[in-house]
Parts: sequence; structure tokens; C-alpha cells
Amino acid sequence: MAEAETAKKKSSLRALGLALSNRKTGFMLIFGFASGLPFALFLGTLFAWLTEAEVELETMGIFSLIGLAYAFQFLWSPLIDKANIPLLRKLGKRKQWILPMQVLLGTILVTLSLLEPKSQLGMFSLLAGIGAFASATQDIAINAWRIDVADDVATLDILSTVYQMGYRFSSLVGGALGLIIAARIGWPETYMLMGGILLAAGAIGLFAPNAESDCMETSERNDAQVRQLRQAGELAPQIRNRALGVVALLWAGAIGVVLAFMIMSMTYAPEDRPNPTQFTLNFGPWIIVATIILPALVAGWLAGQKKQGRYLLAKDAPPAKGGDYALDHLYRALVLPLVEFVGRMGWSLVLILAVVLTYRICDAIWGTFAYPFYLGELQYTNDEVAFASKFFGVGAIILGLAVGGWMLTALGRMFTLAVGGLLAALTNLLYADLAIGGYNMQALSDLVGFTWLIEQVPLIGSAKLAKLTITIGFENLAIGIAGAAYVAWLSSIVSKKFSAVQYALLSSLTLLVGTLGRGALGEMIEDRGYFDVFVLTTLIGLAAVVLVMFEWWRERRAGRASGVVAPESAAARVG
Repeated sequence: MAEAETAKKKSSLRALGLALSNRKTGFMLIFGFASGLPFALFLGTLFAWLTEAEVELETMGIFSLIGLAYAFQFLWSPLIDKANIPLLRKLGKRKQWILPMQVLLGTILVTLSLLEPKSQLGMFSLLAGIGAFASATQDIAINAWRIDVADDVATLDILSTVYQMGYRFSSLVGGALGLIIAARIGWPETYMLMGGILLAAGAIGLFAPNAESDCMETSERNDAQVRQLRQAGELAPQIRNRALGVVALLWAGAIGVVLAFMIMSMTYAPEDRPNPTQFTLNFGPWIIVATIILPALVAGWLAGQKKQGRYLLAKDAPPAKGGDYALDHLYRALVLPLVEFVGRMGWSLVLILAVVLTYRICDAIWGTFAYPFYLGELQYTNDEVAFASKFFGVGAIILGLAVGGWMLTALGRMFTLAVGGLLAALTNLLYADLAIGGYNMQALSDLVGFTWLIEQVPLIGSAKLAKLTITIGFENLAIGIAGAAYVAWLSSIVSKKFSAVQYALLSSLTLLVGTLGRGALGEMIEDRGYFDVFVLTTLIGLAAVVLVMFEWWRERRAGRASGVVAPESAAARVG
């Protein structure tokens, strides 16, 4: 038994070593960093610059578009999945979108450094808005690249973990480190430096490998999928076109609502501009329903008809031409990714969506109230919170990601997903203790010598800071483990043929929970206090773990039923 355990450990470490030494892993780290840096610069650090420049935020309607771009990026994911950029296709299916977006982002950051925010606010805010949409587009393509290039050595689990490491590190560079640099050399110079970093990332990304399937031109692949729609056994064109009409109408309505909000934000007087928070709260869930939930029901109906042998072509239909050809391509872009996913998952889709909606709910909702809790309820200073949450906290997340990556390799994806979810849920109880005085966290910090260590921090070190720091450290360690497993699991259930659309659609469902939950959580904090809220989020997290256990059982049962027992770790493949 001991020899078997030793062999398994060596096998997992060998697999991890091979994955980390693979060139795909190195490029994944760079892409992850390039993905997170614009988010930190546009949604955090930029507002510090504008505040210092004495710009009133209510005059910047365009800045409401920044968060909107990230929240609704799935709306243009079909374009990223299926369209080519002229003259850039030779870079690769995903790199043709990643690299120009990085160059555009670097150029925008350098250009912003040459502008004066207060006197040139119109151009400044417009460039920031364009940058946010370029950043969100880059995120779609990078997530798809990660899924497409994963193989038996550079596994999806490791690539997903390394991606998040790069992303988290960039939030430290663009956030806390950006503030420190700006205090010494100025904001324009800081943004020029950050722009140069992104341009360098774009240059390095030229040498990133493409997926093996990328040898076929995207246009050839698209045409092959369209031709297949006309083969015997496929759904009849008239049935597909009716479904397409419903889905296209829903997507057009959702995009129309977003465009209307953008136009009002850019053209209305400051006092008449719509509130972005209220827009997300009121329209966000309905946009998700219109572009994901209802189309998924349509896709389920189509998959059911095909499975039952109804409305199928008895023989090959003539190749589509003209308008029919355009409709087939639109069906392939909008509906086929959902039909493939729903048809492959069947009723298990309900369980998968339940996991997606609950697993990260604590993170999605709690982030909005973290600073009011630290600064208002617990009365910490800005410097203390910055140290605990930004410097120490980011380090704890990166450590958690490293632990999560090892667990994925050695112990398996679903085991790590369950353990990470359990730890993330239980850390809410640590915050519950802080909400009633933090006596237990203080005692733990004293016991392990952490209090003495934090007291050595110049200017701000104290026993009070120690209990906050150790709490955030435990939480972020758990979040790192859970995040590594969740992104790996989510990436594993999408099809490489439709990776951009399916991943963007699934990951966007967190928006639905966060949007609906923040208002109710805020009211609960007002009525019941933070302690009860942390107990509630713990229970929700534990419910998510139960759902993960059901999903784990479902996957194992599906593997046995198909006669294929897929190894849950790279160690099983290498060893």
C-alpha cells in the first residue's frame, strides 16, 4: 500500500512537472496576465487617477460602459468563435483576436498617458470604453485558446490554474503596485509603462502555439459545419429556421437594450444618464434569460426532436445558396453551440446549471460589501485593508491556486472542486467571528505567532490587523483552490468546436446570481447584520458542495455507462 501511494505521488509530481515545463503553460501565464491587467487598470486604478485629477464621476457617462463590457461579453462571443479578421487569420483561430486586442489595449493605455483627464475628458473616457470592450473581447478569445490547446501534457487543469495565477498577479501589478508607482513617477508615466507591458505581451504572444485543429482554416471549418446541416439525418431547414428566428429575435432584443443604454450614456446630459448599477440590476437578469435561458430551452427542444427522429431530412438536401446559406451560417453561430451542449448533456444540464449558479455565489455577491465591512463595520483604515486584502490577500490566492493545481493533478478535478467549495464555504464562518468581535480569530493568530509577525509591519502593524489578515488569508487560500478547480471543471464540459460561445455563456451566469443576490444581501445586512449574512452564505456554499457531489457521481456513472473511465488527473495518464 505504501509503495502504491509513493508511486502515485511520484507520478502526479512528474505529470505536474511536465505540464509546468510545457511552452503552452508559459504562454498561458502571459495571456492570463494580459487578461487581468486591463481589468485592473480600467475598473480600479483609473478611478484613482480621475479622482486625483478632480474629475467628477457623474460627468463620465461613458465609464458606465466599462463594467458593462465585461458583464455582457457573451453577446459577441459567437463572432469571436466563427469570424475571421482579414489578413490576420494566419496567426491562428484564437490569436487573430488575442494579439490585435493586446496591441489595441497597449496603444490605448499609451494614448491615455498623453491626455489630460479633466480637459480632455471626452476622448479620455471614449478610449477607456473602447479599451474595456477590447479587453472583454480578449478574455473571450483567451479562454477559448486555453480550452483548444489543452492536451495530455499541458492539461486543461494546469492551464486553467496558471491562467488564474497570471490574472491574479496582474491585479496586484495594475492595482496596488500601480498606485505605488503612480505616487512616485506620476499617473501618465504609470499608464505608459503599463501600455508598454501589454504591447510586449502582444509581441511575445505571436509565438504562442495554436491548437492542432487550427490547421484547417476557420472558413473551411465553418463551411463543413454548414454542409453537415444539409445531410440526411439532420433537422429539416424549415424547423431550424423557425428556431433561429426565435433565438435571433431574443438576441437582437438584448443587444438593442444594451446599445440603447450605451447611446444614452454617451449622449445624454449627466443628470439624465442611466445608472449603470440599476441597469445591471433591472435588465441584467432579463438579458441572461433572453440570450441563455430561453435559447437553451429552444435548443433542448431541437435536440429532443432530433433524438426522437422527428423533422429530419430523409436524404441529403442540395447545398444552401444565397439567403439559405446565410441562415445556415447564422444558425451555426447562434443556435448550434447550444444544441450541441444541451444534446450532449441532456437532463444533467439542470444539475450543471445548479452548480454554476451556486458554486461561486459567495464571491459574486460578497465582493460588493467587503470594503464597507472592513472600513465601516470593523473600522480598519485604508492602509490596513490594502495590506491585508491586496498584498497579503493576493499572495494567499496565488498560493491557493498553486495548491489547487497540485490537487487537480494528484487528487482529481471533482475531488478538488468539492474540497475547494467546502473550504470556501467554511471560511465565511471566520468572517462571522470577525462580525461579533473576532475573539476566536485573534486567539488563533496569537497561538500560531501570526500576531507577532504582523506587529512587525512598519506603521500599521497591530494585533487587530493580524486577525483581519489571517482571516483574509484563509479565505483567499480557499478561494484559490476553489477557483482553480471551478475554471478547470467549467472548461472541461464545453466542446472545443464551440469553446468561445459555450464558455462565455456558462461563465456569464454568475452575473445573474450576483445581480439578483446583491440587493437582497444588502437588505439583509441592514436588517440582520453581517453575522447572519455570513452564516447564510456558509449554508449556500455547503449546498453547492452537495450539488458538486451529485455532479461527481453523475460523471462517474456516465463514464461507466459509456465504458470509458476518464482519468481525473494527469498522473493517471502519465503513470
